[in-house]
Amino acid sequence: MTITDPVTMLSIILCIFVAILYARRRNTYHNFPPGPTPLPIIGNIHILNMKKPYETLHQLSEKYGSVYSLQLGEEKMVVLTGYETVKDALVNHADEFSGRPKVPLFHEITKGHGVIFANFESWKVMRRFTISTLRDFGMGKQTIENKISEESDCLVERIKSHKGNPFDNRLIINAALSNIIVSILLSHRFDYEDPTLLKLLKVINEMNTLFGSPMAMMYNAFPSVMSWFPGVQKRAVKMINEFHTFIRETFTAQKKHLDVNDQRNLIDTFLVKQQEEKPSPELYFTNENLIELVTDLFVAGVETTSTTLRWSLLLMMKYPQIQRKVQNEIDKVIGSSEPQAAHRKDMPYTDAVIHEIQRFGNIAPANVPHATTQDVTFRGYFIPKGTQVIPLLTSVLYDKNHFQKPKEFYPEHFLDAGGNFVKNEAFMPFSAGKRSCAGENLAKMELFMFFTKMLQNFTFQAPPGATLDLTPAVAFTCSPMSYLMCAVPRT
Repeated sequence: MTITDPVTMLSIILCIFVAILYARRRNTYHNFPPGPTPLPIIGNIHILNMKKPYETLHQLSEKYGSVYSLQLGEEKMVVLTGYETVKDALVNHADEFSGRPKVPLFHEITKGHGVIFANFESWKVMRRFTISTLRDFGMGKQTIENKISEESDCLVERIKSHKGNPFDNRLIINAALSNIIVSILLSHRFDYEDPTLLKLLKVINEMNTLFGSPMAMMYNAFPSVMSWFPGVQKRAVKMINEFHTFIRETFTAQKKHLDVNDQRNLIDTFLVKQQEEKPSPELYFTNENLIELVTDLFVAGVETTSTTLRWSLLLMMKYPQIQRKVQNEIDKVIGSSEPQAAHRKDMPYTDAVIHEIQRFGNIAPANVPHATTQDVTFRGYFIPKGTQVIPLLTSVLYDKNHFQKPKEFYPEHFLDAGGNFVKNEAFMPFSAGKRSCAGENLAKMELFMFFTKMLQNFTFQAPPGATLDLTPAVAFTCSPMSYLMCAVPRT
């Protein structure tokens, strides 16, 4: 058959050209990790669960191994699964896997500033500053413990105000956790009904939902195409601009009363560093870095820990026998006294339950994506510099080689036969290596003190006739779906 139609002929030539180009791209690197065969243009996006992609990524490792590749649009990425593999990459090859990729939507709003999505020397400077300043302002010390204790009292009073009637706990738990990080950032505390706080928390919740949506995934996979449909990008920029405006107004006001000899909070300390920084082409203590750093710390400091606490209450309602055992230990060790961080070592069952809440809750299932900082041969595969890497935390926290019942809520994962607390090396909710959570110690203290304070004062129950669903919501973090609870005061 002779083809004479020029349009048909052009279409065939174009298809052949695309196929050749596609084949060349697929074979660019020798010994690149294996993976499912991508389709032209779309890659492998068609095989992902768009609402919970981490589930598909975990399942694919059963066929392709603990190091495999995936392609979303034109972006090749490598997925690491299982405790041994993820630890090997993030700890034993920490430098090689310490980069961040330019994920389109995140880069659009951060521009590489701050600490979470920053790279190179700017990231190193901001991370060192963050860790040292958090330490200086009480992280892991008595000063911050006192603030957590005071805030937990406020939270208990707010819960009491519902008088055992059903209510949604999301807002008040978010508010309580925000006041801890705000005390470090701004030397301030918000009332739970403060319009500014409510606005900021609304932005955080909306960003979490947006960044975990299928549309956000599509934008990141096909940014040039999705730019013609800018709804996601416009919403993200609008929300983050509201947050940035608040921070800019705050540090502008603080600048007017800055005292080098009386640095009250992280923003003050940053502004002093800004004054001390010698003029050079490479400035790190810029207004842009300050705005994004405070945003990073505020969002991360509120969202992950408050989500964990919301899981904790849902799970205690779901498993009342576990709740009773925690309360019995609280009564025995703490009694009616104020919970203190030091009590934790004498409360192995409570400690195990909190660890299991973090493991089962799986708050950051896909981790924050990493990138290779140089060409690296890892576990027999070649991964070129700049490759996006997903160290899949779901696969670590649910690793069947390290957890007896990975899909069940089972505090005995962290207890020996004698009821003593035991560490599990695969417990990695804060990630690991050079990009691990800078606020890990603060989060651990918050979780223990808020959790014990609430269970010391209340028994949490589902409203009559309610069904407790442990299915996670669709969001960037693995959050419980909205639920109502009843807090019955303990006598």
